[in-house]
Amino acid sequence: MTRLAMLFDASKCIGCKGCQVACKQWWGLPGSETEQTGSYENPADLGPNTWTRVTFHEYEEAGRTQWLFLAWGCVHCTQAACVDVCPTAALKHNELGLVSFERDLCNGCGYCTQACPFGVPRLEMANPLTGQAKASKCTFCQDRATNGLIPACVKTCPPGALEWGERDALIAKAKARVEWLKARGYAQAQLYGEKELGGLGRLFVLTAPPEAYGLPANPQYPTLAAGWQRGVQPFGYVAVGATVLGLAINWIATRRARLNNVEVIAPESEGEKEG
Repeated sequence: MTRLAMLFDASKCIGCKGCQVACKQWWGLPGSETEQTGSYENPADLGPNTWTRVTFHEYEEAGRTQWLFLAWGCVHCTQAACVDVCPTAALKHNELGLVSFERDLCNGCGYCTQACPFGVPRLEMANPLTGQAKASKCTFCQDRATNGLIPACVKTCPPGALEWGERDALIAKAKARVEWLKARGYAQAQLYGEKELGGLGRLFVLTAPPEAYGLPANPQYPTLAAGWQRGVQPFGYVAVGATVLGLAINWIATRRARLNNVEVIAPESEGEKEG
């Protein structure tokens, strides 16, 4: 199937947080308890109950101060470290090229939170007594996307800063938009996400450098994830296999020992019964 993607045009965003609210409404996510910090940016970070968040950034260029807004959440990398380190396949690339998440398969190990170069996945403590946890992140409304619908955040965006569609078509549209912005004085306008980490599923039209929006200029696939794939994870599979084999051998040995210790009693004859 054709790979789908989301395009965010920062030059159109008005910071209304409609996408943030729509995400919570569609997924039934509760509000987070926050404190007034002197900024309209709230909550302060992504979390188990906040998968989409509008960030605010003050940027000065050529003596002019401007507010930059960014609709932030999982960027659905092609080279997705979270997918590679997930031991239960709760995180995977689906048929649309998006990084889907199956909560029922998540064992709460937290490897995805350590491997993501963007720091997106978050852990939620499901049971404080046992330490059981579950990860969470934006899935581009995988239930809607796989049924031909657009994500809730895109559907609600008042200024049309968010778009959904075929990735190649969105890239072409974004490049044309960048040229349009440059012709109107936005010399630093650029497309972010076309090639980063093999290509992101969330594309960005920016009017300033990525760092001004809190984005890494050159995100890298983490060494931790590569080491896990090639070394630790295969060793873990061997260890699990050895454990299972050991348990099986122990069960067989125990069963044989029990059979050898059973006293066989011959049935009594009729005469013996009468006596």
